[in-house]
Amino acid sequence: MKSSNENIKTTLQIVDFLLALADKGDLEREDVGCGILYGIVRDSAYKIKRAAESEMTVHIRMGKWS
Repeated sequence: MKSSNENIKTTLQIVDFLLALADKGDLEREDVGCGILYGIVRDSAYKIKRAAESEMTVHIRMGKWS
């Protein structure tokens, strides 16, 4: 697989990690500030995921994804 595609796959793996961290952090938080933090982490992860999946779709359409 091309390195550019590997980077997209790695980005999606990081997104999965961030979403799991946000879930865990929400369950274990002790104050409102942590809730805000994990909300930002979750929101950012979804934005990154959307961008990475969009780029992956472009690569697939161009025949650059293997």
